[in-house]
Amino acid sequence: MERALYGPGGFFVSGAGPAAHFRTSVHASPVLSSCLLRLLNSLDRALGHPPRLDVVDVGAGRGELLRALLAGTAPAAARPLPSGLGSLSAGPSPAAPLPLADRVRLTAVEKAPRPDDLPAEIHWADEIPDRITGLLLATEWLDNVPLDLAVDTPEGWRYLLVDPTSEESVGDLVDAADADWLDRWWPLTGSDGISLTGSGFRAARPAEGSSLTARSRSGCPEPPTASRAEIGRTRDKAWAEAVQRIEKGCALAVDYGHLRDGRPVEGTLTGYRGGRQVPPVPDGSCDVTAHVAMDSVAAAGERVAGCAYTLITQWEGLRALGADGGRPPRSLAAQDPAGYVRALAAASAVAELTDPAGLGGHWWLLQPVGVPVAQVMPGWDPCACPG
Repeated sequence: MERALYGPGGFFVSGAGPAAHFRTSVHASPVLSSCLLRLLNSLDRALGHPPRLDVVDVGAGRGELLRALLAGTAPAAARPLPSGLGSLSAGPSPAAPLPLADRVRLTAVEKAPRPDDLPAEIHWADEIPDRITGLLLATEWLDNVPLDLAVDTPEGWRYLLVDPTSEESVGDLVDAADADWLDRWWPLTGSDGISLTGSGFRAARPAEGSSLTARSRSGCPEPPTASRAEIGRTRDKAWAEAVQRIEKGCALAVDYGHLRDGRPVEGTLTGYRGGRQVPPVPDGSCDVTAHVAMDSVAAAGERVAGCAYTLITQWEGLRALGADGGRPPRSLAAQDPAGYVRALAAASAVAELTDPAGLGGHWWLLQPVGVPVAQVMPGWDPCACPG
């Protein structure tokens, strides 16, 4: 998976970039970037308007989100959000010695080469910088952090092996560290698909032929049929290391995921290519992605940050940042037809971002470091790990 995604000629390193293959909340509409600007302004106030405010986008694609944030931080007395989102002041406040545009430092973290048309104000790096004061963003990054698969056998969990042609085989018993993670975070399921310690469910994004065996050649041995697990220890480590780079501020991960009492019975591994969901063949030709064990990741970040995290749905996060998505009153159509159309379009954009069958299926994980969550996002209270 590492080689297929990030090796020479890998999916995320070469080609036109993720936006050519699948749609994320970043690509869907300006609503997300507008809400994140509001979050950034709140964080800036909570930090006391530091002389430099970092915004680091991990897994930045081709810089789409940072381009939008750059435009949004341009000096202005007031910057209207799309209808239904309230208003956002991006200009100087009495307490700020300099406007946000003069203090913000935007950094894209991505393995691909820097795009030729990327604005000079956006820095490009292949590793997360040290000593961040500000906001670290990870929108659909963790689901592409490579992981191992395991299959339940009578002897216990064993690694599931796959070659670039998609042929599968069962490998050795998982090592002690992975076994400990599975014991804590991925309960075994019974033959009826029901978790022995909770309730199971099927993948929220099933692909046609989503198993890695979908392209197995005839005449090969029958593939394993036992319950599968996606070992999230690498994602825990990646998130903890990202959070550890923050001296003061917060990290926000936005991703598809699941919790311990509802792990997917057959896993979630799938692929995307050219706007279609495809079998996850690890040959570099497609995205290979699996949902995130959000509670495990959250616990790992909390350990290094020493602050409680908040884990809520995308709808709750967007609503806390002013995106209500309410349909405009019909009376507006008669009074201001153009305004009504704009408001209706904005409401539709929010609806797409909050649809639980699509992008609304995201979790939002906010990990503060040295700042109260209530100051970063008023009305969004910290909560303990669900489950």
